[in-house]
Amino acid sequence: MHNTVLILDFGSQYTQLIARRVRELNIYCEIHPYHHIPENIDFFKAVILSGSPFSVRAEDAPHPDLSAIKGHKPLLGVCYGAQYLAHFNNGNVAPSDIREYGRAKLETIYDHSGLFAGIPENTQVWMSHSDTIAELPDGGVRLASTRDVANAAYRIEGEDTYAIQFHPEVYHTTHGRQLLENFLVHIAGIKPDWTPAAFVEETVEMLKEKVGDGKVILGLSGGVDSSVAAVLLHKAIGKNLYCIFVNNGLLRKNEFQDVLDQYDHMGLNVKGVDASARFLDALRGIEDPEAKRKAIGGMFIDVFDDEAHLVEDVDWLAQGTIYPDVIESVSVNGPSVTIKSHHNVGGLPDFMKLKIVEPLKMLFKDEVRRVGAELGIDKNLLGRHPFPGPGLAIRILGDITEEKVRILQEVDHIFINGLRKWDLYDKVWQAGAMLLPIQSVGVMGDERTYERVVALRAVESTDGMTADWVNLPYEFLQETSNHIINRVKGVNRVVYDISSKPPATIEWE
Repeated sequence: MHNTVLILDFGSQYTQLIARRVRELNIYCEIHPYHHIPENIDFFKAVILSGSPFSVRAEDAPHPDLSAIKGHKPLLGVCYGAQYLAHFNNGNVAPSDIREYGRAKLETIYDHSGLFAGIPENTQVWMSHSDTIAELPDGGVRLASTRDVANAAYRIEGEDTYAIQFHPEVYHTTHGRQLLENFLVHIAGIKPDWTPAAFVEETVEMLKEKVGDGKVILGLSGGVDSSVAAVLLHKAIGKNLYCIFVNNGLLRKNEFQDVLDQYDHMGLNVKGVDASARFLDALRGIEDPEAKRKAIGGMFIDVFDDEAHLVEDVDWLAQGTIYPDVIESVSVNGPSVTIKSHHNVGGLPDFMKLKIVEPLKMLFKDEVRRVGAELGIDKNLLGRHPFPGPGLAIRILGDITEEKVRILQEVDHIFINGLRKWDLYDKVWQAGAMLLPIQSVGVMGDERTYERVVALRAVESTDGMTADWVNLPYEFLQETSNHIINRVKGVNRVVYDISSKPPATIEWE
């Protein structure tokens, strides 16, 4: 059993980053909403309190009972967490005269052992708060200050309780990784043993025990997540895994056959099902993005139900759900507010009568790739860009028709092949084209045209939680635009999306 860190989510946009930074230290952690603290606290070896958009001074401020944690477990409060520990333990949190957002310097570190071991003075940190800790809580000992914040960090005497008003998880905090390592490894005594090899070994054993002699049906997409899930299950249960790859009519150009050929070399038992007509018919006339996702999710269930009946005595449905899917799909008042629904999260209708197994549901995307490499999966498959489950349906804004799908497949094909030709594909985390619900005036030859507009999107990211647009070479964009307009009938204008996430999402729907 691994030593596990509990991260209590108070609604910060950075909570998932805390988890990723902890995992990068080869330490396993889990995120739980502040108002659903696990009953078995003994399972966790340390606790981190996240930031929050709330003020501790507000009447509706999150106020969980931490009596079983504080003073009993190594505890680190980050930003709101630091103010929470002060405010509810006889300290004083007040509105700050000078709000600190962005970069700051720890001008004074009063104790270079413990939490700040190996961290020099004047190190850069990232602040994001409008309140400040005016007076430390009972037993509080100041550890560090910035020019404008006297109590930038403190500890509680006689406890392994620490608090910082800055965010160690963000890139702009120069020694954030060192601080987290100091707290988790040196103060909490946690052994960094969360590795891809350990995950594979433990997950295969878990699957053997959980599934037993049961039969599992798995929907393959050709992407990283479902492929790694399939190989893990195959390693655990062999011939009892039945894989299905569905052509929903919304795949990339030639992808259905290309993916089937790819899986043929991996030793997996895969059946290809062309259900494109069913999906396109179910989507006809639907414009709302959520309605499209639900229609596709419902049709997937119908197709799988049909296919599952062709395999005798199927017990389980496997899914390639990963941790960001789980986090984004948890809808509570405050933390983890739903951004969009995920059709592969949340269970099955009662009529399907299958149990769900999700071997990757606690992994981030980069961890899935490392596990895939450990399993010996081809690096070209592991390096594939993420592709949305609903496929091109959420890259066609508005209603779906066969003609729109054809246009977008051709545009996407030119864009993705161009990235490969220019040696840019592996420098981009995800790329795709969007078909916009507008037409624009153009001139081709001596004729006036009134045709469609497409937007190209390329982002760099680690796990999709945050993303930046990629500054692709102008020469590449020029060539790609020319090829699209000259070769794809129905398109006369190409634009490039330079929005980051947040505030924009990676997909347009």
